[in-house]
Amino acid sequence: MILRTVVRDCLQLNWALPERAVPAAPEPLRYEVHEWDGERWVFASALLFRHERLRLESLPAIRLSYPQFNLQLCVTDGDGRPAMLFRSVLVPAWVVPAARWIGRQPAASAHFAYPAPIEPEADPEWRWSVDRGRRLQVAARPGAPAPAEGPCIGGWEACVGYFRSRRRGYVRTPGGLRRLETSQPKTDVVPLAVEVEERDLLDDILSLSDGGWPTLHSAWLCPEVPYVFEILADLEPSLVRRVPAPG
Repeated sequence: MILRTVVRDCLQLNWALPERAVPAAPEPLRYEVHEWDGERWVFASALLFRHERLRLESLPAIRLSYPQFNLQLCVTDGDGRPAMLFRSVLVPAWVVPAARWIGRQPAASAHFAYPAPIEPEADPEWRWSVDRGRRLQVAARPGAPAPAEGPCIGGWEACVGYFRSRRRGYVRTPGGLRRLETSQPKTDVVPLAVEVEERDLLDDILSLSDGGWPTLHSAWLCPEVPYVFEILADLEPSLVRRVPAPG
């Protein structure tokens, strides 16, 4: 199943989380771990964006536009490929049936307040809010292109590439893991300075065993990206168990 969309005004927030505080990844996935300050760290990302004209390649006349929130963790899969493990996919309530039936994603409903359209050269500050009983609320403005202190994954360009070059995603379903393959052109991003004003939603989705979420590692805005998604069949549990760990 192939879907096409244009992702608009995508805010990406990245955190380095202690590996010991994160639940184990499902087989055959492994977290990508980085050593720093005597600790092992795993990167997590929140993406807040709008789909524009999302459609099935086989049904191009039916198109949907709506906001979405994803929370995901950086992993390596059974093929040794860099990938993302989706912990949460939130969409408006009216989109949930289509996301589960057409997109085959375990989506849940939330309320969204996103800025649109964003003009990086004109607006001094923007605000995003995702609410499903608990809330994530952030304020952002253009900032310096430099990651905060934390595990080293290179300079700014290397940092952006580390997250945006992952073309595989995995979601948990009742039948096992489902794989998504994506393709997107390279595009410029706008580095941001972000203040996380409320983060209860993050704790609700992924509660860390040693306390709350740390400060942000990096953040940026991607104004527009054409995406192609290919949704593949579930990995059978028996096959998952037989896939060896990377290396």
